[in-house]
Amino acid sequence: MDIGNTWKDCLDFIERKIGRSTYDLWFKPIKLLELKDNAAILSVPNRFFREWIEDNYPRLISDAFEWVMKDNINVQFKVDHEPAAPASDSVKKDALTQARKAKLANLAGKGIFLNPKYIFETFVVGPSNQFVHAAALAVSESLGKTYNPLFIYGDVGLGKTHIITAIGNKVADMLPNANVIYVSSEQFTNEVVSAIRHEKMSDLKEKYRTVDILLLDDVQFIANKTQTQVEFFHTFNALYEKQKQIVISSDRPPKELSDITDRLKSRFTMGLIADIQPPSVELKMAILQKKAEAHKINMPEDMVYFLATKIKSNIRELEGCLIKLAAHSNLTGRPINVSLAKEVLKDIFTDETKPVTTDNIQKVVCDYFGVKLPELKSKKRTKEIAMPRQTAMYITKKLTDMSLGDIGKAFGGKDHATVIYACKQIEAKMEKDEAFNKTVEYLINKIKP
Repeated sequence: MDIGNTWKDCLDFIERKIGRSTYDLWFKPIKLLELKDNAAILSVPNRFFREWIEDNYPRLISDAFEWVMKDNINVQFKVDHEPAAPASDSVKKDALTQARKAKLANLAGKGIFLNPKYIFETFVVGPSNQFVHAAALAVSESLGKTYNPLFIYGDVGLGKTHIITAIGNKVADMLPNANVIYVSSEQFTNEVVSAIRHEKMSDLKEKYRTVDILLLDDVQFIANKTQTQVEFFHTFNALYEKQKQIVISSDRPPKELSDITDRLKSRFTMGLIADIQPPSVELKMAILQKKAEAHKINMPEDMVYFLATKIKSNIRELEGCLIKLAAHSNLTGRPINVSLAKEVLKDIFTDETKPVTTDNIQKVVCDYFGVKLPELKSKKRTKEIAMPRQTAMYITKKLTDMSLGDIGKAFGGKDHATVIYACKQIEAKMEKDEAFNKTVEYLINKIKP
């Protein structure tokens, strides 16, 4: 077998999947050292590459080998330059993680995966997330008794997956025999479809209705999936009746989950609902300092502040910028400073200076409320369409200099009176409904530079 051509075909597959820029930075420098006995050993320049790939594309290289070789290949990384940690740190870390590793290996053997990096100790707490942290900690220490279900919501990249996985990891540590399942809504949907196709619904019920704690991530993705919602409704009821813990995450509160049945949304509100807000500059600085320390990255104080003020809300993007800077610094020998950041992160910083447009406002609002753009511009007056449309009109008036007439034209040819009415409706709703007020504020912060 020509491993050179095999790896070239794998890289071609990867580039098609993720695009040229990400491929050039993170995957092009990887070399295939050995390929035999269904195992591939890959050389990566440093640990930042390995950790970034494991966090962001854990299955991509395996999928590439499977596509090229039509076989399952176990992928292993060899780091070219791995600095040795102090012996005392290594011993301490090993002592803390051995029990967790054993439990996670046991769960992985059953097809259940908990990211070992997502634990309470690595979750940086601040005013925007301290309530969620306290609730999650309480749940992990008293399954099915304190807050059941626990429903956590917040925007992408604010730590929802981290905090619900931390619950699972803590339970796995404290109760070695507990049956813990973490599953994304997409994976749960795929399992439901597979069970129906292969007539194995009884196996699916056995798997999900006998757990001690079920962690369901990104529940908004079961919208419009009727059979998945039916199965999850009955799974929820079965677990709740047995006082088994249920934890759910979403990018929005239950009442704003469109195309999800009312009976499911009512179940979501039976316990505690907790939201994660965008972090303050101070919290982002604390997160950067902790991440830099964990990755052994020398990050000057002025750089910490610079990144914390430049990256507006997304913690995942914040960490990605840190790792990207560290990788460039490690490969080129250049120190991490503002000059390097402006060069390496120019695409991200350029996005911040783009002017607000109706197209962007409409896209963000449509994505949030789960409606399609043609519907937003249509003449439909149902509540599910009218409220997002009015919200988008209000935000457009607030963030742009467009006339009322031009705003109306951008929304399918509405007149200026319709725009005025829409803005008044939204202002009235914001005054009466604090949750909706926060929603509009969140959308505005997401849209404006």
